[in-house]
Amino acid sequence: MSSKGFTFKQFEINHEGCAMKVGTDGVLLGAWCSCQSAERIADVGAGTGLISLMCAQRNATAKIDAIEIDSTAATCARNNVSRSAWSDRIAVIECAIQQFSTEQHYDLIVSNPPYFSETLQSPDPSRATARHNCSLPHRDLIDAAKRLLTPEGRLSIILPTDEARKFAMQAVVAGLHLRRRCDVATKRGAVPKRTMSEWSLTTGEASIEELTLSAEDGSRSEEYSLLTKEFYLK
Repeated sequence: MSSKGFTFKQFEINHEGCAMKVGTDGVLLGAWCSCQSAERIADVGAGTGLISLMCAQRNATAKIDAIEIDSTAATCARNNVSRSAWSDRIAVIECAIQQFSTEQHYDLIVSNPPYFSETLQSPDPSRATARHNCSLPHRDLIDAAKRLLTPEGRLSIILPTDEARKFAMQAVVAGLHLRRRCDVATKRGAVPKRTMSEWSLTTGEASIEELTLSAEDGSRSEEYSLLTKEFYLK
């Protein structure tokens, strides 16, 4: 990865000038979320367009709306999408999800949302928007899911594990149901640092998984390599 971007197997991301760069969280969620059978997908807080492009690679027919409030990030996403093989299926929409409306509903809403709720905000407005949930409080994302998902649709997110617990309490109170969860630790035996979860409007059995990022020698673990093998060059 250079300071300007990241090259994956089937697409490239230029993140120069964007507040949030390509990172492990976005790659994890893009590879893990249940996008294979979705006909319509919304990527909320799309940033550079990374997750939208990953979903387009994994699903050959889905129509994807990449929704991003920050104009610089939206421009970056448009440029990345335009250089990809899936530009005809991904629309970048510069809008806050709170004001976004459509007559269509989504089979999947995926989001790598801002998550710092109690720390000092960055003086850079773009970075503050990208990192702090003042622009996308958990409850607003939950409300968007209730408003925009199909009856069997899912909301798929990644958060720091402590924030994920707070999100889960709000989601349950709002009437969402946990369907999948994956706790992510840096190495075997370590306390999970990230949690990916999927929520739906309908009840059903919830599957609980664990994922370790690093093997004992510091290389990518077997399960992490398997999850991301269609994306990373190495």
